[in-house]
Amino acid sequence: MQPEPAEVTVAGRWLPFYTLFKKEVLRFLRVSIQTLLTPIITASLYLFVFGATLGERISVIDEFSYAQFVIPGLILMGVISNSFANTSSSLFMSRYLGNIVDLLVTPISPPQFILAYTLAAMLRGLLVGLTVTLISTGFATLPFANPLLALLMACLASVLFAQFGLIAAIYANSFDALSMYNNFVILPLIYLGGVFYPIGILPPFWERLSYGNPLFYLIDGFRHALLGVGETPLPLSLGITAALALTLFCWAFRLISRGYRLMS
Repeated sequence: MQPEPAEVTVAGRWLPFYTLFKKEVLRFLRVSIQTLLTPIITASLYLFVFGATLGERISVIDEFSYAQFVIPGLILMGVISNSFANTSSSLFMSRYLGNIVDLLVTPISPPQFILAYTLAAMLRGLLVGLTVTLISTGFATLPFANPLLALLMACLASVLFAQFGLIAAIYANSFDALSMYNNFVILPLIYLGGVFYPIGILPPFWERLSYGNPLFYLIDGFRHALLGVGETPLPLSLGITAALALTLFCWAFRLISRGYRLMS
């Protein structure tokens, strides 16, 4: 028998990846009211409260209104929350319902498995982030100092929390345990990471403590890229975010390649 052409072999190897990616995208589009519309409405309410009511009345950094300061954090909060929710809910439901078995018997490699979930989560997170950005133009004008770096920071944040979602879905034993990661890890770190205030106005002890919050570097780096000013150098924020994303990818890869708790 003649060997198959190389391009057919390559296409065949990536077919399971494409199928899983398509399935994940269709999954969140099928319930778009819950996965896209609800977080956009929530972010819009934040924009109304902090943009229309407080935006022009107070300022926390020179030359920028409070609305301009807080909008980057709200955009990134939408990206982070939805990237995490997409991978964590999908993989946990597959474990809970038992249909993860169908996926594990397909010829898909662990990197392809992770990449399919991650790209779908990025698509959902960035769609929400883009919509919030467009809505925010009705409340304040952002200078977009470094738009490509802002997009890079948003993508890195999405990748990071997509990996965290996979890890949480593997370790969680119940829906309550899964929601704890969001309610007791992600949201506190976001709110204490400088979304609504610059950490430079905090007392010295709390300011130093805030530098230990990894989400501070995501939020500050994204704000730095949009406004052109930040509390830490932009390369430092990019480096820390990329290092965290790589660390969580390696963690998720180790768990998935071993099949850890995927059958339970």
